[in-house]
Amino acid sequence: MRLCEILTVDRILIDGDGGHVRNKADALRVLAEMLSRALHVDRARLEEHLIERERLQSTGIGDGVAIPHTALEEAESQAAALLVCPRGIDFDAIDGGRVSIVFGVVGPKRATGEHLRTLARISRLLRDDSTRAKLASASSPAAAYGLIQAHDVQAR
Repeated sequence: MRLCEILTVDRILIDGDGGHVRNKADALRVLAEMLSRALHVDRARLEEHLIERERLQSTGIGDGVAIPHTALEEAESQAAALLVCPRGIDFDAIDGGRVSIVFGVVGPKRATGEHLRTLARISRLLRDDSTRAKLASASSPAAAYGLIQAHDVQAR
């Protein structure tokens, strides 16, 4: 499954002025709002699952990237949401740096293999310095989606 199949333009937020996402808690709340609508699951339950995952270990993987993720029994499919925070937010990343790209993923509990493959695809997308820079400076949700779509085509 390609990333552009589980992500939509309306689940991408470019927070250029830092007014919506000021910290990790805001990021998890906004992701839960977007993803709960897409999956038709309870927002508060999804947010709690994301918080619980962060308590185990931060999903801030370094280089300005965090990939919060979880699985829910009631999720029928995978869905992704993307927050681009050019000013950066504290996310307890493993490298101690601020995070400007937060790529959230939620999937069904019964589809562990698919969930892991999606996380690997996101990691491949974001390990390239140039791709991260382009995404972090995307001017709109459509521009960010276009970058991801282009990467999906190249990754085939």
